[in-house]
Order: sequence, then structure tokens, then C-alpha cells
Amino acid sequence: MSEPIRFYFRGATHEVAGQANTRTVLQHLREDLHCTGTKEGCAEGDCGACTVVVGELRGERLELNTVNSCIQFLPTLDGKALFTVEDLKQSDGCLHPVQQAMVECHGSQCGFCTPGFVMSLWNLYLQHEQSDIAPTTREIDDALSGNLCRCTGYRPIIDAARRMGELPGVRFDRAQVADALRGLQRREPLSVSYNGQTFHAPRTLAQLSALRAELPKARILAGSTDVGLWVTKHMRDLGDIIYLGQVDELKSISEADGWLQIGAGVTLEKSYAAAHAHYPQELSELWQRFASLPVRNAGTLGGNVANGSPIGDSMPWLIALGTHIVLHGVDGERSMPLEDFYLAYQKSALLPNEFVKAVRIPLPRPGIVFRTYKLSKRFDQDISAVCAAFAFALADGKVTAARIAYGGMAATPKRAALAEAALNGKDWNEANVQAAIALLAQDYAPLSDMRASSAYRMKTAQNLLYRYWLETRAEAPLAPTSLRAFALGTAATQIA
Repeated sequence: MSEPIRFYFRGATHEVAGQANTRTVLQHLREDLHCTGTKEGCAEGDCGACTVVVGELRGERLELNTVNSCIQFLPTLDGKALFTVEDLKQSDGCLHPVQQAMVECHGSQCGFCTPGFVMSLWNLYLQHEQSDIAPTTREIDDALSGNLCRCTGYRPIIDAARRMGELPGVRFDRAQVADALRGLQRREPLSVSYNGQTFHAPRTLAQLSALRAELPKARILAGSTDVGLWVTKHMRDLGDIIYLGQVDELKSISEADGWLQIGAGVTLEKSYAAAHAHYPQELSELWQRFASLPVRNAGTLGGNVANGSPIGDSMPWLIALGTHIVLHGVDGERSMPLEDFYLAYQKSALLPNEFVKAVRIPLPRPGIVFRTYKLSKRFDQDISAVCAAFAFALADGKVTAARIAYGGMAATPKRAALAEAALNGKDWNEANVQAAIALLAQDYAPLSDMRASSAYRMKTAQNLLYRYWLETRAEAPLAPTSLRAFALGTAATQIA
């Protein structure tokens, strides 16, 4: 029997039945509920006009995050809370401080993008409402990284982000929402059927394993940041769906025996935060520049790895560090080096009855010198032309073990086997680096596309290896800030 979807909306439990499993939250808001404050722009999670805030329970705590409603499927809201720009209306008719700040700072012209900006700022406002500490420039930039404005310019919007905390405050009743969500939590898995297709939301690892064995052709869904586009842009029929978002066992982060294990259901934002805690300098810029905050709030590291996109930003640094992927199925569990998981373009070693359970990242080890680099046309929210990662074991001026991985250079994320071999056991000097640089042309045969030409990719990939040498050479190493185009901050920061 199909069940109605239940979520907290406008202060009450909202039930939805008889809708397609791939109907988006945005479509439901605008077309079914006629809540047209939330706008549709790109329908692919890039422009932020559709930004909403979703709340869910994490233990006893209410967690609120911005997401793109245009690519989130409606059944994923079950047991959660949904907030849109209409929720900011005050009972006395006054504007919320976020909206008032946008008015005072002239942060809106045509107004189409404004509701999305307001929701991103509202979520930032809620993070700081219980303290007197104003958001930092980086926090503001991160919060707005998923919102595009085509007429106002960002400076007045950033001014509004600073101004909103100076206005008389409006408190948000977290306890009320948390209490409502406790009453919406299911004990049994959700199953929603429509037109012969079912959306399954198992609640335990065992239930997920059994479903995967029963439905090996079902589409596994995590954050919907890629799969959502298959529907909104490619108009694909997904068939049966198995959603991972209710399996708490996939949301754990742990450390043991020199490994950081991140469950496949952990969001990208939390995954990068966990890894950044151990590699703060090496992952800081890449974390900030990976997609946008709403995308990182929804997407998962496990989904990013399972997708295996040749231009994905996570795989190069994970591979360079020696990360293992943990696969799980009814027949048991197995682990393998991440680079062995990718067999060919969009083909992996995953068996039909398996799913990705976790990734296991080596914790920092003495002598390992690690760096990551991303090349793209924009600082924020842009797909890499080339993403590179290097993790060398250096001792007494020699390379004892070189690991080089690139994205954007081949049909899969791939190590540079010949370049590594040319460096292993050799002195860490410029002559040997130049020899390895030359061998990159044999390790890779990159394609030309709208992001970059083959020649550009090869040249910049070689330059990045040379940059790594300049930063890590024994004599007069160059500071990363002297080589980083964005060392002074994002474009938005510079404009401000």
C-alpha cells in the first residue's frame, strides 16, 4: 500500500498523496500549493532562485540547511520541515530583518533572485541569532555561493548580510518545530507508489541491503544533486527508487586505526568539514569551491564517489591520499582502493546487489606532503577544467612514494602511473620533476569540451605538478598564497 508523504509546513503537518515520485519540491510549491514566492530559474541547482530551507532532526537537535528545491524530489521531505520565503512574514505585517536589510541596502532590482537570496541569508541569520558574533566575510560568501544575481550586483546583498544582524531581532522557535518533527518520525520504512513505480526509504542498513538484493535495477538516490538533473533536464524515467536519506547507519563519521571513515549518507558539507579538520590547509580552498553550499548540504560524499564523474572534485584528493571504498550487500562487505573502483567511463566495480557504504580516508601520516588544486573559470560553484591532488612521501630529499591523481584528464579519475614511476626513489629536484611532467602526456589524453581544450588541460596539469614542486622543494619553498590567484578572497569579497 502506498503511503502519504508527511512533512511540517506552515506550522502544521502537510500530507501529499497521488504524486509522481520524481515530482520536485519546487513543482509542488508552485503548481500544487500556489506558493510562488519560490522561483524557478535554471532547474538544475545552479542559480539559487528556488532556495528553500529544510529542517530535520539529528538526535534531539533540529538542523536547518538551505537546499535547491528544483532538484529535490518530494518524497525526500517525509519527516522533515520545509520553509520558504513566505514563512518570513511577521504576524504584525513587518518585514523580517533579513528582508528589511535587503530593502535598506538596495539589494534587489528585478527581484526574481531575491527570494532565494533571502532564504540563504535567513539560514545564515538563524546560525547567528543566539550570539552577538556577526557572520564573517567567508561565511557570507559561502552562504551566498549558490545564489546568482544578474542585475543588482553582490555588494549591496553582502551589505544586507552584515546589516541584518543590526536590526531588531526575530526569534525562530526551534523547539516547536522539533516537537512537531518527533511526531512525524516513522518506525517502518516509507513506501510510496505511483504509476507502477515505488519510492522506498529504508530506515536500517539491513532493510537497505534486502531492498537492493530484491531490486537490483532500482535507482539509488542520496542527495539528488546529480540524479535530479536526469529528470529536470534529461526527462529520464528513473523507475523504482531506493532513498538512502533515512538510514542513520550511513550517516556516521568515525576514526580508528589511522582511518577517517565517512558513511555514504553523510552530506558533502559535513564530509569536507570532517576531512578538513585533519587537512586544514590542504582542503580549505577546495572545500569552499566545491559546488555551492545548498548543493553540499544535499549531496553526499558517497554519492559523489559512486557517481564517479571524471570531473568530480572529490576523487583526485581521495585517490591521492590512498582512500578505500567500502561496498556492502546481502553477501557481505568488501573494501578496495578507490582508484580500483573505476573501470571505465560511468562503469564501476559495484555489483548489482551492492551499494556504497562508506569511504575510508587515511589520516595524516609523518612525511606525507599533500596538496590539492582546482582550475575553473569562476571561484564559486564552477565545474573544474582540471582538478589535481598530490600526496608524496618525502624523506631525506628523496621521493619514497608518489601518488598523483587528476580529474578532468581522462574518462575516469586516474593516477599518473608513469609520472609516479619516474619520481619514486629519486631525488626531489627540478630535473626529476621536469621528467615526470613530460610523462604526463603519456599518462593522459584529455578531451576538449566547453570548459577547456585538450592542450589547455595538459599544460595546466603539467603546471600544477610544477607548482607542487615549487611549494614543497627543500630550498626556498614558495608559500601557497604567493601562487594562488584567489589568495585575497573570493571575487565577491574583492567587490565588497
